[in-house]
Formats: sequence, structure tokens, C-alpha cells
Amino acid sequence: MPQIPEVSLFLRRLWRLSLVIAGVLALGTVGFVITEDASVWHGFIWALDTVATVGSIPEPDDAPGQAIKVALIVLGVGTLFYALVTVTEFFVHGHLGDLLAERRARRMIDSLSDHHIICGFGRVGRQVARDLQAAGARYVVVDERPENREVAAGLGPGVRFIAGQPAEDEVLKSAGIERARAVVACVDSDAENIFITLTARGLCPEIRIVARASAEAAEPKLKRAGADRVISPYKASGAEMARLVLTPQVSGVVDVAPEYRMEEIEVTVGCAGEGKTIGDVRGGSFIVALRRPDGTFQAQPPGETKLAPGDVIVAMGTLRTMDRLEALFAPTAAAASQ
Repeated sequence: MPQIPEVSLFLRRLWRLSLVIAGVLALGTVGFVITEDASVWHGFIWALDTVATVGSIPEPDDAPGQAIKVALIVLGVGTLFYALVTVTEFFVHGHLGDLLAERRARRMIDSLSDHHIICGFGRVGRQVARDLQAAGARYVVVDERPENREVAAGLGPGVRFIAGQPAEDEVLKSAGIERARAVVACVDSDAENIFITLTARGLCPEIRIVARASAEAAEPKLKRAGADRVISPYKASGAEMARLVLTPQVSGVVDVAPEYRMEEIEVTVGCAGEGKTIGDVRGGSFIVALRRPDGTFQAQPPGETKLAPGDVIVAMGTLRTMDRLEALFAPTAAAASQ
């Protein structure tokens, strides 16, 4: 799992300091062996005693040995002081809390299965996260911008966030793609979404992939890359706005298949379907539910149920039958002018 950048920097600094201290001790050991005719072990103990400023071993009698001791004190104390400053800075800036939070998140992700992976945490990714959270679904957010960790945490407790490139194999593996149910590729770049789709499909051939396409030309490419469904937010929002203008009585549409769709249609005042029964208006469509203005909801209403203004029917059918149903509940010119 990718580490927090500040934690990685701290660990690299500690590693370099360890190498410097080991080098100083090695040089001090060699120096005492040569100048003081000491054994290797005694030379090492002498060098360690000097660097740590313990002073339990007497000073060398000759000038070369004293020069080595002075050099060890200066280099050793300076290095140890720098190490102390580095560790203090790590604790003061709260990076230890980040490290512990990262380990907790890693354990949580390792225990997940049948979850969703959201690649990209822009406006689209955040909305996907909200809807998944509202549905009670488990998910992991993968985004290359570490600052989005706080944004993800603001959505609710227990949000799992990984800072890294979503198109990299190791990042998706750390998100548990082998155990995941679906991947949502919704970064701002179409090219990046294609790479994410290719990587996810290669790592887990059976996983479901839903990808975002900003440009229309990217849709077939994402399909060829292995996406099960491709969504264009701009295309979908434009089509929705045009539909609301052309058919104001239709409040919601879901494409269930290329030739079928499901719609919520409101019974408007003065429309041709007002006062008629469901059996009179349904034709070749299926009326699967009815919602009254008072909020009552009836699934599979009987055919003799009469429709009144303000009622909303949920119907499914072919494009042709749904167009006919929309026309029955279209507002009249007189009603629209009032």
C-alpha cells in the first residue's frame, strides 16, 4: 500500500542518518585500530563510547588518536542532534498519527471483500462515493492527490483512501481489486480512464468496470479496453435537460436495455390520460408502480385504478410504447398557459 509522502520522507531520512552513523563508527574503529593499536572490537567500543559522549574510556595519549576522538565527537554529536530534530519534527507535525491512520486503513482494506473501488475523487467520484455510502455499500477511494484524503474523510467515518496513481498495478492491488465487486474509473482524463480500465481488466478479468468518458470519441475506446458500461456526464446531463424541456411530465428515465426504458411520468392537469384507468392507458407498456400526491406508493396497481392529476406512474416498455404513454400525459396548451 502506498505510504503517506511525509512518512516516506521521514523513513528515508532515518535510513540516511543510520548509514551516516554506521560510517562514522566504522571510520572511528579503523582510526583507533591504526593509531592506538587496538583490536577491532575494542576500537569499535572506543568509537561508540566517543560518539555517544559517554566518556568511560580514557583519552588517547598521542595526537592522532586525540584528533580522531575530536572528529568523532563533532560528527557523532552533530548527526545524533540532527536525528533528534528529525524525530521531534515527525511527532510535533502529527505525522505519527498519519502513520497509525494509514496502518488502520490498510488493515481495514485488507479485510474488505465484495467492495467497490473509486478511481478518481473529483466531482464525479465524490458523487459516486455519496451514493454508495447512502446505499450502505463499501468502497475504497484511490486518488493521486493526497489532499483529497481530508475531503474523503469528510463524507463520513471509516472512509478508506489510498493516495496513488489509480492506473498502477500495485495501487489497485493494495485497494483489494482481487476481492472487489466493481471498479469505477472517473478521473478527469479520458486517457487515464482507459489505462485504469486496461489495468483493472488485466488484474481481474471478471470484475465489473464502469468508466467515465468526457469526449464522445473515448466511449468506444473504453469499451475496447474492457469497460462494461461507459457514462458520459456531459452527454447524459445534456440529454436530461433536453428531455425535461421537451417532456416536462417525465420526471425520470432509466435505460434498462437498448430497446427498453423505464420512466416516471406525472399525470398533468387536462391531459388525455386524466381520469382514465391504468388498463385504459398502459397499452403495450407495463405499469409497475403508482405514487400518489400524498406520498402513498402502490406496486403493480390494478388495471381499474383511476389516474388523477399529480399521480406519478412508473412504467416500462419499448421506446415506441413509452413515447405513446408520454403523449397521453403531456400537458395541454390551456393548462400550460395558466
